Amino acid sequence: MTIDQQIERFLASPAFGVVGASTKPEKYGNKVLRCYLQNGRRAIPVHPAEKEIEGQPCVASVDRLPPEVKSISIITPPQVTQKVVELAIGHGIENIWMQPGAEHPDAVAAARDAGLNVIADGSCVLVVLGYHEH
Repeated sequence: MTIDQQIERFLASPAFGVVGASTKPEKYGNKVLRCYLQNGRRAIPVHPAEKEIEGQPCVASVDRLPPEVKSISIITPPQVTQKVVELAIGHGIENIWMQPGAEHPDAVAAARDAGLNVIADGSCVLVVLGYHEH
């Protein structure tokens, strides 16, 4: 698959998990969540402590995402990304987009070995979907 085909497959999900979602508007974990919402997409923030971010109810972990979530954006430190990918594989997630800075080579390899569609080439969902601050 080309990167464009991978992105198209990723964006075909009925809903999206945002792992590393943040309550702070300046953080990428918040911008990615808002970007999905700006584009009229259903996005579910994944955060272990928050109940709600940007008006969206949170789930505590990837393995708590509802079944319609086939794609997740990961905005976490690389060592956390490894754990997220393990949970995602076990939970039936089909597509993973590691935002620039979240990539971990072992996590990329594990996801690809499990047959997942992995975007970890420095592409940014904010650029692809056309994020704007307000």
